[in-house]
Amino acid sequence: MLTSDFSFELPEALIAQYPALDRDGSRLLYLGPENTVSDTSFKQLPEYLKPGDLIVLNDTRVIPARLYAKKETGGKVEIMLERILDEQTLLVQLRVSKSPKAGASLILEDNTRFGVKGREGSMFLLNYTGKEKITDLLTRLGHMPLPPYISRDDENLDQERYQTVFSDKPGAVAAPTAGLHFTDDILQSLKKKGVDNARLTLHVGAGTFQPVRVDDIEKHEMHSEYMSVPQGVVDKINETKRNGGRVLAVGTTVVRSLETAAKTGTLASFEGDTNIFIYPGHQFNVVDMLLTNFHLPESTLLMLVCAFGGQEEVLNAYQHAIKEQYRFYSYGDAMLISKNS
Repeated sequence: MLTSDFSFELPEALIAQYPALDRDGSRLLYLGPENTVSDTSFKQLPEYLKPGDLIVLNDTRVIPARLYAKKETGGKVEIMLERILDEQTLLVQLRVSKSPKAGASLILEDNTRFGVKGREGSMFLLNYTGKEKITDLLTRLGHMPLPPYISRDDENLDQERYQTVFSDKPGAVAAPTAGLHFTDDILQSLKKKGVDNARLTLHVGAGTFQPVRVDDIEKHEMHSEYMSVPQGVVDKINETKRNGGRVLAVGTTVVRSLETAAKTGTLASFEGDTNIFIYPGHQFNVVDMLLTNFHLPESTLLMLVCAFGGQEEVLNAYQHAIKEQYRFYSYGDAMLISKNS
């Protein structure tokens, strides 16, 4: 299976640069079990669910993970945090004209210094020896890590809108974007309808935007991310299944988390790193419905969605979305898919 099998042409004008005026104001494309495509709005999501269904949310919270620095020579450096490995060690991506060597220093605007320890693949290890906690430093100097396809600097509105209303556990450097559409009102209306929710955690890394650089997708090495599926989530899902309800995963991060926790064929609690790569041919063990945004061509996220909804069916739905001028990517519109069984 080739990476090019997941290619499509997207007009640049359809890449959303700002969120919709209202969180739940986005459009919703529904790909039904008979591969029918319907155009609706996100506010209509409760109509596609029934009492006894369960939605699973990712409660990760985005940290201000983008820092601006300079080299000792004066050259500008953009630091994108991937993970905090410990209080003194950071795994980062660097945007710089010439990569710094081990032993070099990167100097922040307040003269705080990071030492370059070396490389780890395409990323860098930085050493931090300041007295301030690294999380406090990020809060003070960091910027919201908007994705590379949003061609503007972060603004005040992003501090709220690039977080879900149920975000709780800091650690992500990219938002679980399918969850951005939810409001407290929609969650309450689902509850009143008898649709409960459960919450797990996957700290989305900047590696989610890394392109697939091989022709044969089976040779792609997936990045690792921390995740936690508590026993309470397992219990809710098992109860839902026993009672004939469906499980709706809100976002590809939730799918990856649940499929990692069910890799033996039986869902169990899990805490640790996952590098699961889901592409067509994968047998899903837990999820019955998927809510997701529209993803980049040839991305691992699109491959996961195609695995769930059917490659031809999903790509045809994408062409429909382009024709109807849906808004794409993180701040764009949403898509609801019933399992292609």
